[in-house]
Amino acid sequence: MKKDDLKSLVTQLYNDLIDNIDAQERPNKEQVVEYLQDSAITIQSLHEDEIDTLEHAKQAFTNAYKIIAEQGICSYQETSNKFLDLTEQHQENLLRYKEDSLVDVHKITEKFEEIHLHMTEEVHRANGVIHDLYDRIKELEESSQLDPLTRVYNRRALHSYITQVCAKGKLQHELHFLILDIDDFKNINDTYGHVAGDKVLIFLANLLKKTLRDGDKIFRYGGEEFVIILNRIDDEHCTQISQRILKLVGSNKLIYKGTTLQVTVSIGSTKYHDGDTMEDLLERADTALYKSKNNGKNQMNMEKK
Repeated sequence: MKKDDLKSLVTQLYNDLIDNIDAQERPNKEQVVEYLQDSAITIQSLHEDEIDTLEHAKQAFTNAYKIIAEQGICSYQETSNKFLDLTEQHQENLLRYKEDSLVDVHKITEKFEEIHLHMTEEVHRANGVIHDLYDRIKELEESSQLDPLTRVYNRRALHSYITQVCAKGKLQHELHFLILDIDDFKNINDTYGHVAGDKVLIFLANLLKKTLRDGDKIFRYGGEEFVIILNRIDDEHCTQISQRILKLVGSNKLIYKGTTLQVTVSIGSTKYHDGDTMEDLLERADTALYKSKNNGKNQMNMEKK
C-alpha cells in the first residue's frame, strides 16, 4: 500500500472516530480501545495481493463506528431508566419525611421537589428525543430506495424499476436479470457473528459497484441475495460478466478481526422477453440459481424461456 493510501486510511480513521465520539452522550474508553484494537489488526492484515482494498477497509471502519454509536444509545437509554428509578425513590423518601411530625423539612423539600420535577422532565425529554430519532430513521428507511447497510438499491426500488420495464412490453435492447446469493452465508453469521455477515454484504456490494458499468443496476433483494440488471448485452456477454464476478469474489478476501474470510457466490440468470412480468423473471432466475447451488455453488447458470 502506498504512503498516500496509508495517510488517507489513518485520516479516515481519525476523523470518523472523533465524529462518532462527539455524537455520543456517554462515550467510554472501553469502546474506543476495542475499536482501535480491531483497527490495528485490520491494518496489520492488509496485503498488496489481497483485495481488502483501501475503500473496503474504510467501509469496515465506518461499520464499526455504527456499532459504537448503537452501543452508546443503548447505554444512554439504560442510564436514563436507572435515573428515573432513582428520582422515584427520592420522591418516596420525601413523602416519608413529610409524615414525620417531628421533622420540619418544608424549606428543604420545597427545593428538592423543584429539582426532582426538573430531573423527571429532563429524563422524559431525552427519551422523547431518542424515540423521535428512531421513528425518523424508520421513516427514512421505508421511504428510501437505498438499502441502509450496503448503499445499493433496495427491494422497493427493484419492484419499481422492473414494473416500469415490464410496462413497456417490448424493449429495443436486451436486458438480463441476475440473482446472486452468497454461498454458506448462515455459516459465516454462526461462526463469526452478524457483524461479520454485515461486512461481507458491504464487501460484495462495493465489489459489484466497482466491477459493473454505470448503466447496470444493483439491488439488495433481501438477506444475502442481490439482483443485478445488465442492460444492452447479449447472452455471451452476460455469461462473461457473471464469470468475472465469480472470479473476483472468489479471489478477493475480506479480513475480519485478523481472520481472512473466503466468500463465494452463486448466480442465476435469465433474459427479459416481451410480455414478461417481474414474477416471470424472478421465477426463471430462481430456477437457474437453484441449479448453481445444487451443482456445487460458486457458479452461474442461465435459464432461457
